[in-house]
Order: sequence, then structure tokens, then C-alpha cells
Amino acid sequence: MRRQIAAVLCAAAVGVVALSPLAVAQQKAAGSGKAARDRQAYSTVKDIMESIIDPSADVLWRAVGTIMDKEGVQELLPKTQEDWLEQRRAAVRIIEGGNLLMMRGREAAPAGTKSEAPGVELEPAEIAALIKKKRKSFDAFAKALQAIGLEALRASEAKNPDLLVEIGGRMEDVCESCHKTFWYPQETRASTRN
Repeated sequence: MRRQIAAVLCAAAVGVVALSPLAVAQQKAAGSGKAARDRQAYSTVKDIMESIIDPSADVLWRAVGTIMDKEGVQELLPKTQEDWLEQRRAAVRIIEGGNLLMMRGREAAPAGTKSEAPGVELEPAEIAALIKKKRKSFDAFAKALQAIGLEALRASEAKNPDLLVEIGGRMEDVCESCHKTFWYPQETRASTRN
């Protein structure tokens, strides 16, 4: 009798696990190869950077600091629940912006866009070709950005302004390294020659 009860309980537990949202999500993820191919990228890398990544990074970079003006010294810190929620939202956008950057089929910039600094920055078609050629490297930068976003999320939840400062510096390094690799690699080559 005990074995029958144990067997019934095990079967019930397996049934619950099999129908759990996590199990359903994992089953969907297993078939996501086709779903990933079916996704359409509507915005360009430039659009994502200007609309999601840059403004979110600015929120994190401006969260903590010191301002000296005619009124004296002012310390910038998130103080209210809303201030910390703003940091959290920016971190989430950084994390998910990384996913958007890794989507295949995304152009570097809208059609007809020209470099804002010819001779310094590559033209959008050159950037797109470089991303395609060095896709693993581009995705690695996006993943590094996501990891930093996750740290910023945790720092905002812990209400740790010192950690936000440290994270902001590392985020600057990741952003600049990606830009030197894909947007203005000539500058990197020129500086190594000098």
C-alpha cells in the first residue's frame, strides 16, 4: 500500500513539474530555433543605441556624483524609492538592450545614414560588414553589457551607490572597447602605431 501511495505521489509530482510554467518555457525554448529565425529586426543598432542603451547608461552614470557650483557642493545619490526604481529600470533596459543587439538581421544604421565623423568613424555599411565578420566578438560585447546591467540591477535593488559608481566605470570600458572595435577601429590602429 505504501508503495502504491508513493508511486501515485511521484506521478503527481512529475505531472506538476511537467506542467509548471518553467517546464512549459523550457519546452518552448527547445523549439525556439525556428522562433528566433522568425523574429523580425525592425530597428537598427544605431536606433537601439540611441533609444535604449545610451539613455539608460546615462541614467546609471548620472546616479552618483558630485556637483560644484555657485551654490556649493552637491552630492548626487538616489535617495527616494522612485530614484532607485529609475536605476533599476535603466539596468533592465541595458540587459534587454543586449538581447536586441544580438538579434541577427539588424542593420547598423537606417538606410541613407552617413557617418557623423567621416574618416574617424566607419560608414554604416562598413560597420555592418565588420559586425557580420566578427559576430562572436560583437555578441561578446553585448553579453558583457548585459552582465554589467545585471550587476547594476542588483546594486539598485541593494540601494548601493558605491557599487553603481564602480559599475559605471566598467560599463564605460565595455562601451568604448566595442566602439573602438566596430565604429572607429582606425583610431585604435593609429594609436598603436604612435
